[in-house]
This record gives sequence, C-alpha cells and structure tokens, in this order.
Amino acid sequence: MNPLNENEIRKSFVNASRREASQATLPDLSSLDWDALDYLGWCDEKRPLSYAVVEIEGVPTGILLRTTVPAKGARRARAMCTWCEDVVETGNVSMYVARRAGASGRRGNTIGTLICTEFGCSRNVRRKPTVSEVGSDDDADRTAYTDRRIAGLRERSVRFIASVLETSSKS
Repeated sequence: MNPLNENEIRKSFVNASRREASQATLPDLSSLDWDALDYLGWCDEKRPLSYAVVEIEGVPTGILLRTTVPAKGARRARAMCTWCEDVVETGNVSMYVARRAGASGRRGNTIGTLICTEFGCSRNVRRKPTVSEVGSDDDADRTAYTDRRIAGLRERSVRFIASVLETSSKS
C-alpha cells in the first residue's frame, strides 16, 4: 500500500460525514510498515468505531465501521475473516457493519462482514503457510500460495468497499 498522510486518510472516507472524518483518531502513521499492508485498518481507542482504507485503482477509499464490544470475560465465537480467509487465526474475528455511502446510507442502509478484529489480515496472508494448506513443502509452491492469498485479500477488501459504494433503486 502507498503511504498516506492524515489529510489523505480523512478525505478518503466515503460513508462518513465530514465531522466523523475529522474526529477519527488515526494510528501513528510513521510507525507503519506500508510495504507490508494491503489496506490500512484500525480501531478508534476513544469510541467503538473502526476504519479501513483500501486503494481502489490507486485511489485511497476509506470506510467507517461499527462493531459490538463483547462483554468482559465473554469469548468471541470462532469465525473466518472474509477478507484474509485465514484458517489459523479464527479466534479474533468480529462482525463489522458499514453504513452505505450516499443517500442509501443516510436512510440507514448498512452492510456487514467478518474481519479480523485488530485488522491483522495483511500479516495473516503473509504468514508461512502450513504444508496441509499448500499441499507441498516446496518453497516455490509456498511462495505462489502466499501470493494468491495476498491477491485474494486485496480483491475481497476492494469488493467490500465497492459494495459500500453501491447504489440501488431499491435502497
């Protein structure tokens, strides 16, 4: 992912008001390894909000997400993230809901998906795959498998953002 500055991130939000975008608590952008990110995702420490910024055809496109916070001591159900589809990291996945962009979102229409709670998808797709996942112990096969996982993450995250942007006469 190309490095972004605060202004670019705040301007990228397609389903947030100007006020919501200006009030977003951003991560420490200087500490990020941008080369290892397929998208930028983070949780707001002050409010139960989260954000994701995905590059679509080179343009950063951000969304505001909401999730429920589990009760203290409660365990999350195991689930697979729909973005990274990691079969190993299934214990820290949450349902995130995004208000649709434009008039549809102003009418209350939303769309949801399961995403890694701490947005660790980029790390998950780059972990060394198991032999059972690849079907081989060959390094070239593992590299090709990881490359497919990275491409899949990018495609699925872009597809979700596109669905937030979708307008429908039925909305």
